[in-house]
Parts: sequence; structure tokens; C-alpha cells
Amino acid sequence: KTVIIGATTNPSRYAYIAAQMLKNHNIPFVPVGIRKGEVFGETIQDLRESPMVDDVHTVTLYLGPQNQEPYYEYILGLKPQRIIFNPGTENDELIELAQKNGIETEEGCTLVMIRIGAF
Repeated sequence: KTVIIGATTNPSRYAYIAAQMLKNHNIPFVPVGIRKGEVFGETIQDLRESPMVDDVHTVTLYLGPQNQEPYYEYILGLKPQRIIFNPGTENDELIELAQKNGIETEEGCTLVMIRIGAF
């Protein structure tokens, strides 16, 4: 299961395209964002409410580093096996915290990873 942090209903955003690709590849996902809505049959959970999600394999970030700090505890609390830092979301502080908590970190593009079968 993948949690998309920064999920959106805007089809021009990469987080939306990631949701579409996950759906098309039958990879379960939970969209989490600031704005309400639905993407590919899944309701966007409100990031500000820190919605708990069980059995998280991957967190894929679509939230800029300047907006991540209030959510460090939440992201780490999901206990994912890995966090993907998509282009523009790279954050040395969160990477270090994740690694200290035994979470694999990857700076890469979820869309490319899915396309080439490396997700």
C-alpha cells in the first residue's frame, strides 16, 4: 500500500498522475492532501488530521520541503518501509530522520519507477 502525501484532484499535477498509475498497476494507494476530493475511487484524506493508515509499504511525497516539517511525526508514524522523495521534495532533515527510524529513503520519481517496473 502506498500513501500519496500531497494528493490532489488536479489532473495536471504529478501526484494525480501517480494515483492514476498506481490504480492502473493495481497498487493499493491512500491519497492524503489538504483539499477534499476523490481520485480514482479513493477519497483524499485530510493531511492536517494525520489519518492513520495500516500496512504502509511506501510513502511517496508530493509536498515541498518547506511544507513537510509539521508532518514529520505523521510521516514517520505511518511506519513505511520506504519514502520516495519525488523531484522538488528532497529534504536532508527528513531523510536523516527516516533512516534513523529504519526507513529506506529514495530520491526519485514515482512515475518513472512505476513505468520501468522499479516501484
